[in-house]
Amino acid sequence: MNAVSAQNEGLANYHFFVRKLHSFLGFFPISFFLTEHLITNSLAVVSPALYNSAVSRLQSIPFLPAIEFLFIALPLAIHALYGLYIVYVAKNNVLRYSYLRNWAFYLQRVTALVSLAFILVHVWQLRVAYALSGLAITFDTMSHLLANPWWLAFYVIGLLAAAFHFANGLWNLTVSWGIAVGEKAQEFIWKLCMGLFIIASCAGLAAIVAFIQ
Repeated sequence: MNAVSAQNEGLANYHFFVRKLHSFLGFFPISFFLTEHLITNSLAVVSPALYNSAVSRLQSIPFLPAIEFLFIALPLAIHALYGLYIVYVAKNNVLRYSYLRNWAFYLQRVTALVSLAFILVHVWQLRVAYALSGLAITFDTMSHLLANPWWLAFYVIGLLAAAFHFANGLWNLTVSWGIAVGEKAQEFIWKLCMGLFIIASCAGLAAIVAFIQ
């Protein structure tokens, strides 16, 4: 093996590792954080008091800033940075090859950008504001924010984008990691993941409706 071949093989191994890490971080811990977020927000449907109580308990977790950095911010940053690289190098041809998986490939890239913007704004509006100015994250805080129709539209779009990116990314993980092998298995997992997208979307939208009522 010559030096060029060895270098190319090393580069290929590096990209393989980064792709796997990117895929894994999308599942753990990011998808777990998304699930927790949806469940907590869904408590607003039951009552404002229950939502406020759940948020208060989360904020009282010991060493919360360190946990948020190690298990949320850092994995999300790694996943997002490599995701932006994928978006940059991806060749989208949905107009030429307009079949379902090609559209899903394209939407995965679009929702990556929308989800990233949504997360950054959401974190700045609530978590950073809480750290810097002591803004209380309560039912009333969310109600006041979503009373603005522009922010309401932004949150609905961001929620749907994040839910699809999560569900479709989960399908991609099962394929790339060799969990769903064969056309029938992949089709079955795809239907399950789209069902998960619908459930996550409905849970998130129900919470938004509860905040604005």
